[in-house]
Amino acid sequence: MVTAIGFDIGGANIKAAFISTSKQLINEVNIAADYFPIWKKNSEDLRILLLKLQKKVSNYSKAECVGVTMTAELSDTFLTKREGVCQVLEDVARVFPDTPIFVVDVEAKVRLIQEAKSEPLKVAAANWAATGWMVSQLIENCIVIDVGSTSTSIIPVVKGKLEAIGKTDLEKLISGELVYTGSLRTNIATIVSSIPVRGDLARVSAELFALSGDVHLILGNIKENEYTTETADGKGKTRKEAMARLARVVCADTEMLTEKEILQIASYVLNRQIEQVSGGLSQVYSRIKSLVDTEIIALVTGLGKDFLARTAAERVGFKKIVDLEEVTAMNVAKASPALGAALMAASELIGESVKWKQW
Repeated sequence: MVTAIGFDIGGANIKAAFISTSKQLINEVNIAADYFPIWKKNSEDLRILLLKLQKKVSNYSKAECVGVTMTAELSDTFLTKREGVCQVLEDVARVFPDTPIFVVDVEAKVRLIQEAKSEPLKVAAANWAATGWMVSQLIENCIVIDVGSTSTSIIPVVKGKLEAIGKTDLEKLISGELVYTGSLRTNIATIVSSIPVRGDLARVSAELFALSGDVHLILGNIKENEYTTETADGKGKTRKEAMARLARVVCADTEMLTEKEILQIASYVLNRQIEQVSGGLSQVYSRIKSLVDTEIIALVTGLGKDFLARTAAERVGFKKIVDLEEVTAMNVAKASPALGAALMAASELIGESVKWKQW
């Protein structure tokens, strides 16, 4: 049996996935996540949380290898991505000093830590490659739509290989493979510049009054316990408090606007957010649809897989839309990159791709 743990170290959330395998087949998967605003934390905090997550997902079992991917290097706590990558990798190495550590790169391969530190941009923001590699082992022709709390990765897979043209966040923003809109942390003022209210169009305030998490809580797309990030005003995560925050986006409050009017605002914002995702998806789909003769599947994953990814895929015209959790028969959608990193690390250690039993 081989055991592996994968970490997706983001700027706001850290996710972990622990797997055990036998004869190149997965026997067990456990995932966990914790909110971790890295701009408010330090290296010691990170190391403590990595240990906490490791114990939680592995039930104190020792992992024989560690897979790592990250987006934390983009945080403004670091002057450059080079600084961020190197610091994160140093912290991981201190937590697991005697365990082989494999770092996912943008070519969907893994590197040892020293090699990764020597070319930090090759491993920066490579979490999409971990997810894409994992899905490429499952489906030959598809586009992965991974809607997380902060951003959306759109990952094309053609003939079992990643067909992404963007390797950095900048390139992916240009290519449509990265859309900076997510299920929880997106400022409403970056989704809409104006909102219909009482038959007129109200411009929105360019303040951090409300987040996408408020919209999705109000509409019932997420539950209170799924609103894992801090709120814009630092207050609670009840529907009433979310409605108060959303009303402020048009410089109003819950005495000035009725519940029905606030619901209409939430629905409008949701529609515009779906348009943001479908815009990137259309761009990617237009580029790759001529590369294959068979139907291209949309695979949805992440916290927003049902209310953002699936609806965006329907609008673009995908006929077949599948859920990663349906394909794997496991509750893994909220930690896809971490699981991909664990699978890549285990495969590297074994020398052969690790698979689910139903593959």
